[in-house]
Amino acid sequence: MIRFSAAFLLACVSSFLVAQTSPNPLTRSDIPQVRDSAQSGNNQPAELLFDRAMEVMREANYDVARVALQTLLNTYPDSPYAIGTRTLLNDLPPEQPPAPPIAIGTIRSFHPVPKGMEVESENGRLQITALQDDVIRVRATRAADFPPTYSYAVLPAPAGQPSVSGDVQTHETANAVELQTPAVRVRVDRRNSTVIFAANDGTLIARDAAPILWQGDAFTITKYMPPEEHYFGLGDKAGPLDHRNQAFTMWNTDAYAWQESTDPLYKTLGFMLALRKGSSYGIFFDNTYRQHWDLGKASPVEYSFGAEAGDLDYYFIYGPRPKQVVSTFTALVGRAPLPPLWSLGFQQCRYSYFPEARVREVVKSFKDKKIPLDVIYLDIDYQLQNRVFTVDPQRFPNFTGMIHDFLNEGVHTITITDLHIKQEPGYAPYDSGKAIDAFIKNPDGTDYVGAVWPGPSVFPDFTRKAVRDWWGSLYKEFADDGVAGFWNDMNEPAVFLVPGKTMRVDARDRVEEPGQPSRVTDQREIHNVLGMLNSKATYEGLLKLKPNERPFVLTRATYVGGQRYAATWTGDNSSTWNHMRISVPMLENMGVSGYPIVGADIGGYKGSPQPDLLTKWLELGAFNPIDRDHTEKGSADQEPWVHGPEHEAIRKRYIEERYRLLPYIYTSLEETTRDGLPLMRPMFLEYSDQEPLVTEGDWANSQYFFGHDLLVAPEPYEFVQPYRTMLPNGNLWYDYWTGKQLQPGEIKITPALDTLHVYVRGGAIIPRQPLVQNTTEKPQGPLELRVYPDRTCQGSLYLDDGISFDYGKGKYLRVDYSCEGYEDALRLKISPQKGTFVPWFNQIQAVIYGVKQKPSTITLNGRPLSPESYDAAAQVLTLQFANASEGAELRLSCGATGAKAQVCFAVNQAAAVPAE
Repeated sequence: MIRFSAAFLLACVSSFLVAQTSPNPLTRSDIPQVRDSAQSGNNQPAELLFDRAMEVMREANYDVARVALQTLLNTYPDSPYAIGTRTLLNDLPPEQPPAPPIAIGTIRSFHPVPKGMEVESENGRLQITALQDDVIRVRATRAADFPPTYSYAVLPAPAGQPSVSGDVQTHETANAVELQTPAVRVRVDRRNSTVIFAANDGTLIARDAAPILWQGDAFTITKYMPPEEHYFGLGDKAGPLDHRNQAFTMWNTDAYAWQESTDPLYKTLGFMLALRKGSSYGIFFDNTYRQHWDLGKASPVEYSFGAEAGDLDYYFIYGPRPKQVVSTFTALVGRAPLPPLWSLGFQQCRYSYFPEARVREVVKSFKDKKIPLDVIYLDIDYQLQNRVFTVDPQRFPNFTGMIHDFLNEGVHTITITDLHIKQEPGYAPYDSGKAIDAFIKNPDGTDYVGAVWPGPSVFPDFTRKAVRDWWGSLYKEFADDGVAGFWNDMNEPAVFLVPGKTMRVDARDRVEEPGQPSRVTDQREIHNVLGMLNSKATYEGLLKLKPNERPFVLTRATYVGGQRYAATWTGDNSSTWNHMRISVPMLENMGVSGYPIVGADIGGYKGSPQPDLLTKWLELGAFNPIDRDHTEKGSADQEPWVHGPEHEAIRKRYIEERYRLLPYIYTSLEETTRDGLPLMRPMFLEYSDQEPLVTEGDWANSQYFFGHDLLVAPEPYEFVQPYRTMLPNGNLWYDYWTGKQLQPGEIKITPALDTLHVYVRGGAIIPRQPLVQNTTEKPQGPLELRVYPDRTCQGSLYLDDGISFDYGKGKYLRVDYSCEGYEDALRLKISPQKGTFVPWFNQIQAVIYGVKQKPSTITLNGRPLSPESYDAAAQVLTLQFANASEGAELRLSCGATGAKAQVCFAVNQAAAVPAE
């Protein structure tokens, strides 16, 4: 969302902070921000610093007050506040030294526990347990006993995963205590309680470089960093795909107009995937406090992670293949549910479309221009004075009628519902929330109040199930009106006019979860998880209102596990070529982090894109999980038809191509719900043993797989000169647009405005459909199966009604495709259909590429079949036949001339590389 101008912010900040009953306490890092902001205006900055110092002194934060007062004295020595400042500085208690670092120390004793062992060390306790053969949980504490734990991320029973398959063995030696599963050995050194992870064949996987270290409530885990190891995941971090030599903070932050160096951002996804020479492991750090990750920035031979407080609790996940690690991790924390089909269509958004006539005009333009559209968004300007769960009757006099009209045209409406509630008696959401005491508290027990879009606002305490239930019930009128989805923005939570851009960290939350003891904590613990709990409340509320309709929720802030409730995006990016470029590794890393249904603001949120940039970004967006065009208030129009007919035609063609590909996209996402592998994935997930795909920046940071078989290779920079791309070894490749067969290896591409380079892995079978204008429209014509022969082929199709949960009752269709390829023959098998869903098609059109000459014999289930067409120049053979629920088998043979077989199909002489 757009921020207030600097002048307006500075005009408001002093008076607001002074008037606020319990303002945000400053931290050391906030002081320079306040000073610098104050210097840029003329609104009594010394008074601001002085008053804020008084507040933190009342909270006994004397060292912070000392920094604030000294800053005031050094910067504004002639201010009337300087005299009082000198007196206060002299009266402050002596500065307290930082807590001394304490290492866990030597082992004193150990004893087995169920599926693991517990170690008592000199200055703490260590507990190591095996959840599965390849998942080891490590906990440590300085307390006499381990505290009870409640995880917002980890499921009680990992989805579809076995428990430990054999006995967990523990034993001790003179130098160590050890735990062993059928897959992993864990060794704890007696001298310093450092932990070593190894495969059962003795191969070292990872090891601590130093003992666990506590400093007050904070702690750090440090591990050796091999020179050839690479690190991925960690959510929405900007920059290159590989995080090696970088450091990050996890503290959900409203980061308007973030740039490549901006950190922290919106999400806390503390999962890291490590890859070294094809072998992989993962670390999931389950701690909701402010986290820190240093992946070689401070030291070239070590990486570390930790938090400012909370439980020391992490999970070590062994592959050895990266696909195994991601799949196991997502089973541990839950996988994204199957989204409604309409959410995979094209989405149009801006801050803001209003009034009602303008929204109708935009939707009508899509229809008139025959540009497919499934979703239109309404940002906060549809609301009455920015108050959530309201509609402005002046701007939207027929809101319900508009929603219904759009639904009749196949367009779904998503409305924004920020989490802040205006503090206004008589406003129904505030009154009903106040009646159940729903809001987060100040330390003195009053409601925390912060300025956001409606003005002074309160914030629901989503750690309480009763509050989540109340929040979910607020959607009833919108759901009844036909609003299809909801956008939970600003839920870091963002707060205006305070240095940290969020609520005070000592604000109180009252955790009340079913089956758990109630307790009081503060935002230090809850801040990073509040956005996830907000989207959980929305998702579960919508399920109660419409139990057999899949909710669609879009959230900006989240924590690990949030993928179970909402899709997400990369936040307030910018309309620059660089932001389009870095959207690729950001979305890949979110997928690796267990968050597969993701997107970026196509065209960029901040600013107005150049015509060529918007065209190229809309091309790229067609091959993103979420395809949403979005921009800020005050920017130029950003719909697909702006900038003239040439750009419109190109953009329209790519949006149309996405709709033709929907059977492939939907099938791929259904697989994601079962295996956890993201739709948009790094190349190393498919070819983990090919090191250049990881280390070579020209393609590692720009190329990616879209599903199992499509390789997308966008321009890494503004297209002014040819660029390199890499087709991985082990398969034939095909140009997606022309069908031309290509050999693996490096190729040079000449950029063109109208072309996004996409390649198909040899051995792929890609389902496509005839063009529709929205997902509610029934495709007219046959299902197209594009077959790209290699030694072996595979593909699949999944269909259901796209809306309900009836697929859980068997109302789905699943078909598997396979083939065997030879130079002189091809055999294509279509499996019997599974499930009871009746597909929209009754004919299949098989389009086979790489056919060097027309086969002499073609049979379907043993009976002759005539080809529909054969294009010798393009080497494309087209066949059409009736769909049969019992399956089918196609055989194509080229015959022979004398004793020599004819060559019809160019396939790898070696067997194709199987999917990892």
